[in-house]
Amino acid sequence: MRVGTVQAARSVGEPVVHSEPTSPVADGRGARGRQGHRALSEGVEAVPIASDRDIARMRDNLFFEGPDISARLSRFWLLLLLAAVIATAGVVADSTATVIGAMIVAPLMVPILGTVVAVVLADRTNIVRSLALVVAGAVSVVVIGYVLGLFVQGPVVAANNPQVASRVSPNLVDLVAALATGAVGSVALARDDISDTLPGVAIAISLVPPLAVVGLTLESGAPDQSLGALLLFVANVSAILVTGLLVMSIYRVHRLASRTTAGKPVHRRRAAAVIVCAAVLVTIPLTAVSIQVRQANAAEATVSELAGRWASSNGWKVIDVTTVPDGVVVRAIGPLPEPDTAGLQDSINDAGLADTQVTVELVPSHILTFGDPGG
Repeated sequence: MRVGTVQAARSVGEPVVHSEPTSPVADGRGARGRQGHRALSEGVEAVPIASDRDIARMRDNLFFEGPDISARLSRFWLLLLLAAVIATAGVVADSTATVIGAMIVAPLMVPILGTVVAVVLADRTNIVRSLALVVAGAVSVVVIGYVLGLFVQGPVVAANNPQVASRVSPNLVDLVAALATGAVGSVALARDDISDTLPGVAIAISLVPPLAVVGLTLESGAPDQSLGALLLFVANVSAILVTGLLVMSIYRVHRLASRTTAGKPVHRRRAAAVIVCAAVLVTIPLTAVSIQVRQANAAEATVSELAGRWASSNGWKVIDVTTVPDGVVVRAIGPLPEPDTAGLQDSINDAGLADTQVTVELVPSHILTFGDPGG
């Protein structure tokens, strides 16, 4: 990366020439100030600019081209398929460490960032090739998740698996996190002096695990959850593409497009506009999910408070309040006889939650104490 520096006012050994002020009022300070300002503006660049060496490095790291294209493709597919198996196993076993390992191994970030660089360089061939690898890789991970799900006893869905539950209801917070992570990854790509942050980027942004969840939930007969996990993947990819384009524009990579791109170029602005429009469209369902989550949390908090008051007044105790797809489930324990729930229902209706389905599970309990506490 080339960073501009202030140009010296004179070369080594050059004599200093003192000139008389051109204006008796300015006393020479204005002229010298203007000269210094010109030297500063000519020698200092506000942001770093990518060089030919940087472009060559990015192409070598991201594009599947050249004489070793077969080795690059075989490495990509080997790592991706192994990462898919690892991610699926981690989700089924509810092992966060295993899922993180799959994130580090997965090479799916390479063709995504390759798409970014190819768009900025107007490289039609590598745009098509990179996008094809992203789509084919995503489909492969889903298929592996589905096939491995056939050997799992019982369904793998959000109700019984926290790994699934955390990936089937993406919201705007997930998009914001993906935007920030994508920016870090793009900067690390443009600057080779901070490339050691890429493992952290792989962990922070989730690509393969959501696709594994898509396959597992499809096999488990929960297509609505599959769509949620797929939305998370699409949101993450869109965020990487948008922030990548922004970072590459800041580093002015597009200046070198004509010197580094062979063949028929693509219209850069149109391609960038398509990516931005896709990211905007993704925000629509994410916003809807965010609103639903907020409403569900508010309803759960209100029901929990009302149920706690009702249970205490009847000598019972609420042990759990959970939001489920159908509504809110309240679990309470206490002695016989079971309390009347009509009062609780009236309180819920008065709170404006008449349209919320609330299920109350009453578990009668009888406590026996043996032994002498003083003995």
